[in-house]
Amino acid sequence: MEKYIAFDIGGTKVKHGLVLADGTIIHKGSYRTDCDSLEIFLADMLRVIEEYGQEEAAGIAISMPGFINVDTGYAEWAGAVAALQGQNLKQLLVERTSLRVEIENDGNCAALAEKLNGNAVECRNFICLTIGTGIGGGIFVNDQIVHGHRFRGGEFGFMFTQASDTNKDSMHDNASTAALIKKYKEYKGIETPVEGADVFAEAYRDEEVKRILDQWYSSLSYGIYNLAATLNPQKILIGGGVSAREEIAAELTTKLEALPYWEMLQVPLQVCKHRNDAGLLGAVCHFQRTSTQDN
Repeated sequence: MEKYIAFDIGGTKVKHGLVLADGTIIHKGSYRTDCDSLEIFLADMLRVIEEYGQEEAAGIAISMPGFINVDTGYAEWAGAVAALQGQNLKQLLVERTSLRVEIENDGNCAALAEKLNGNAVECRNFICLTIGTGIGGGIFVNDQIVHGHRFRGGEFGFMFTQASDTNKDSMHDNASTAALIKKYKEYKGIETPVEGADVFAEAYRDEEVKRILDQWYSSLSYGIYNLAATLNPQKILIGGGVSAREEIAAELTTKLEALPYWEMLQVPLQVCKHRNDAGLLGAVCHFQRTSTQDN
């Protein structure tokens, strides 16, 4: 069975793995991302590729943030990874290895992982919404990822779901995990690091934290409502760190059911099956689908 060297590039760390064609991960690891130096960034990747043994690999599959031209590999924007801004990582690696390289946006990879062997195997039309520092995801329509005209499809965080003359917050600003943590820290008056799980736990004991969390659920539900009304998917999957909380789908469904006309939409919500490994699996799925299209 073919093996792929897969990378999931994030702003804090780069995950990597040796993945079989059926999605089985036979080895994985990670290292800290050097976001500023392209030279160091490439050296770190090439070291891992050499350790896995490129002679035995069918190719290199990469998930990364930003606006990625999946045809050429060029990253017009690379999120927090400044070293890759305006770079063509695909070309850089092809020049330095003997392997084929394919790259896809990380939100799309999350959707692809669910399509490969997750909770969207039977779906031709679905949305994967990833919630973390920001909000992103992937859209499947008629069994194909929607990249959009300039490879910006699935950038849900740019949507405005609440606006007034004084408030122009996007979903990044009011429905991400970072937004939830920010409001919690403002209320508590603390500067120390806080995890999303801390906020959820505190909501059971503190009424104001419960109110902050409730408002966060409302903000998130507005974006989900608009996506459901626009694309009419078979289901919407919730990914990112919050997907570890099984109750999130039920909480959001309760919010949606209280909104006008939801009874005419009725799109099921479900958490993603894949969490930490979604980027690796989605990158491999993208590689395989690209190979099939080329043949």
